[in-house]
Amino acid sequence: MKRSGAKLGQHFLKNAYYAHLLAQSLHANPGETILEIGPGKGMLTRELLKTGANIIAIEKDAELLPILESVFEEEIKTGKLKIVMQDIREVTPESLDLHSGTYTLGANIPYYITGEIIRRFLSTPAQPRTISILIQKEVAQRIVSAKESLLSLSVKAYGTPKIISKVAAGNFFPAPQVDSAILTIENISQDLFKDISEELFFEVLHAGFASKRKQLLNNLGEKYGKEIILKVFEKCGIDAKSRAETLPINKWIEITKEVMTNSYSA
Repeated sequence: MKRSGAKLGQHFLKNAYYAHLLAQSLHANPGETILEIGPGKGMLTRELLKTGANIIAIEKDAELLPILESVFEEEIKTGKLKIVMQDIREVTPESLDLHSGTYTLGANIPYYITGEIIRRFLSTPAQPRTISILIQKEVAQRIVSAKESLLSLSVKAYGTPKIISKVAAGNFFPAPQVDSAILTIENISQDLFKDISEELFFEVLHAGFASKRKQLLNNLGEKYGKEIILKVFEKCGIDAKSRAETLPINKWIEITKEVMTNSYSA
């Protein structure tokens, strides 16, 4: 028998404890909207509904619709739960009217779309207030690590990430080959980009991490000129031998501000 969801890379959570943890980490207010990605058979959905929020659940697998409609018949009738059959990668917050008020995002998503989902909902003008998602443990650890990466800085530019709990593979069906973690991103905003260009910030980041084997000075120097970057480092108090992974986000902001000035334009 074909296992619904498995063909889409979906691993259904079977331990309600972790569904409860994820739901509570959103700190949703009654009447607020929670966007759920991939409700599957409804374990997380049930816990999200207990918060008193209104749930919009996006599910791609049409085979799961009858299950969800049966389990949550009353909640669907009362409007507390709305199920949208669509691929989340084809959905924008604006199309769901989520930008009309605050909302949070909760999800147990397939590993292979983790990066895309995080980018989509952090960079949209209609950002969620908080994101809590079940993702691969190693990816969650990279995001919260003090050893920075392009991924970690791309998240920290918009919010504050933290790991709520690690979740062993045995808590899913079918069990994945790796463990998971509940990653929460709080205080989400675009405040960082009030004074600097969002496009330039990520241009600087990508240039800085262009080659892991090179020092940051050489990576940025290839893009903006080594003499210019030496002046930038001196002004920002950055050691010329620094590597990209050693710089916290505030230093990347300082570099971007300096590159933005006319004298440092690329």
